Amino acid sequence: MARMTLAEPLCPIPDIAPMNGQADMDAAIEAARKAVGLPVGARVVAAMSGGVDSTVVAGLLHKAGYDVVGVTLQLYDHGAALKKKGACCAGQDIHDARLAAETIGIPHYVLDYESRFRDAVIDQFADSYLRGQTPVPCIRCNQTVKFRDLLDVARDLGAEAMATGHYVRRAVVDGRPQMRKAIDHSRDQSYFLFATTPEQLDYLRFPLADLEKPQVRGVALELGLRIAAKPDSQDICFVPEGDYRSLIDKLRPEGREAGEIVHMDGRVLGAHAGITDYTIGQRRGLNVAVGEPLFVTRLDPVKRHVIVGPRDALLTASLTLDETNWLGDQPTIEAAAEAGAPVLARVRSTRAPSPARLALVDGVVTVIFDTGEEGVAPGQACALYDPADDERLLGGGFITATAAVV
Repeated sequence: MARMTLAEPLCPIPDIAPMNGQADMDAAIEAARKAVGLPVGARVVAAMSGGVDSTVVAGLLHKAGYDVVGVTLQLYDHGAALKKKGACCAGQDIHDARLAAETIGIPHYVLDYESRFRDAVIDQFADSYLRGQTPVPCIRCNQTVKFRDLLDVARDLGAEAMATGHYVRRAVVDGRPQMRKAIDHSRDQSYFLFATTPEQLDYLRFPLADLEKPQVRGVALELGLRIAAKPDSQDICFVPEGDYRSLIDKLRPEGREAGEIVHMDGRVLGAHAGITDYTIGQRRGLNVAVGEPLFVTRLDPVKRHVIVGPRDALLTASLTLDETNWLGDQPTIEAAAEAGAPVLARVRSTRAPSPARLALVDGVVTVIFDTGEEGVAPGQACALYDPADDERLLGGGFITATAAVV
């Protein structure tokens, strides 16, 4: 296969670290074999979104000698997606995945999951905003369509494992799989994968865990893949140009019911055109003034109130979790909570984990912070890490409620 040159891609070149000879390529292939941990020749399904990461996974595994089958999911309207740059699993991305599979030399299937994706991800996303929550649709997508439905497809195809382009590490310790952070912490996606069950993790493989993104692009270049310089998607895949409010208005127009902006001391400060315009911790766009900076501290969808207050009102002492998942050594997260297990709790993908401990309060898993945590929003995920080994993901859950620092 002819090696691609840096002049060929049609879009601007991102940061690419070209391979330094065959030795680098051999090292990447061997790392992929190690990540898969199966005999050469075993069938592995590669989940191909059409982006650089998942395409490189398919290419590396093929080079490593595995029987690779590429699978791409069409998740929403194919025609509309062609008009949106950076749309995952639709339009141009499906075309890119199909072309890459031909270049690599592997079979490739496109599965229509549009209705499942709408039910499990898009509708849930819109409904969460109506409830005054801040959802994380990428987690829902991984939890349902990708790591539940697609795994079933991989098994039906006779695969011994499914590989994805996520930047996380899978390790087997004492015969049990662990999920760990990727070597490149700026790319680590463990927060978005907290809901991966032990059974799913036993079947999944993540061959990019020890690579940084420029290296991955370098591998793509060496493999002759035209997507080597393809930009990363910046938005939620099904939200055109990042305008989630327009999508919610279309799907749930009742979210546009007007209401009041109320100070936490009871004063009515102004009006709003719909609570879906607001998220916990928001400061801009309130259009009210009381002589001090105000932030959204709570949303009341029943009364249509946006409650605001000073920044210190955002400090959260504890939160409760629902839809929990556990990858730790204790049998269940409830057992860990009952024992008061210490954890590092990460409440947003962009925030560092904070020291905390688990507790079981009236049968509900609760995270109690050592010091106040800021900007915690119901609907977001709380990923839990091991304070004795902060590279290890222990699990987590979706935030249902918070208690303020008093």
